[in-house]
Amino acid sequence: MSHAGAPVGGLLVLVDPVARRLDGESVRIAKDVLSAGAAAKICLPDSQEEFARALARRGHRQPVIVGDDRALVRAVGLLYRERALGEGALALVPVGPVGSLGLAGSLGVPLSAVSAARAVLDGAVRTCDLLVDDSDGVVLGALRIPPVRGIPRPAGPSVWSAYRSLVRTLVRPVAAGGGGSGGAGGGGGYHRLRVEADGVLLADVDQPVEDVSVRTCDDGGPAEVVVRTGGGPAGSGSSSTVTARARTVTVSGADFRYRADAAMTGPVRRRTWTLRPGAWTLTLPR
Repeated sequence: MSHAGAPVGGLLVLVDPVARRLDGESVRIAKDVLSAGAAAKICLPDSQEEFARALARRGHRQPVIVGDDRALVRAVGLLYRERALGEGALALVPVGPVGSLGLAGSLGVPLSAVSAARAVLDGAVRTCDLLVDDSDGVVLGALRIPPVRGIPRPAGPSVWSAYRSLVRTLVRPVAAGGGGSGGAGGGGGYHRLRVEADGVLLADVDQPVEDVSVRTCDDGGPAEVVVRTGGGPAGSGSSSTVTARARTVTVSGADFRYRADAAMTGPVRRRTWTLRPGAWTLTLPR
């Protein structure tokens, strides 16, 4: 659903610090196009804290985020926790490596700084659903609990990482029977999780779970839930897939990490996501 999205009250152009550092030329182009077409207050925060303060002081200006997927998710999360998502549309001018703009592309935002900035000025507003978890985290597009062996380790100091790598090389553990777990969640590289969709059990801890995904749907209905499980208690046999549509999804069990849009989160032992239909709006090309 969309309607005319001409800026009213001017623009608050929030340039993410990472975008300014990585691609100053695209940032300059976005600023020039937006300033030429509307009354625009340009903010150049140097940290996430300054970013949050500038957004909180937006007044009646329409926020325009110049940055990547993480910057957009951060802005939506801040406005959600402020209970201010319904005050007006957000806009995004994507700036960053292509790999950091997947969410922007899936939402329909042009990946060209010029095209995206023009859409801010003469585009239309689309209503979007939101997934909110029980810690006030937000998911704009999709979340996934990936296979255990596909979970990246959190980045750490390079010296410490090298030290741990050396220790693992010099001190090799004795292989246990039946294969290692590959991480939290149980043997054979599987998670041991209980997955419920609107109270309906899709998987339980005695069934090896390969991965879980939840995503909002463009049709305005419940979120799509997909659970891939192993073929038996020991993870033997072929995998199977269970799908459902739900407004509330709860995952619990052994420690697990999940990717919410662009960021890995966790480990946690329980998390519930609830769909908020039409919770936020985004300015897109007509």
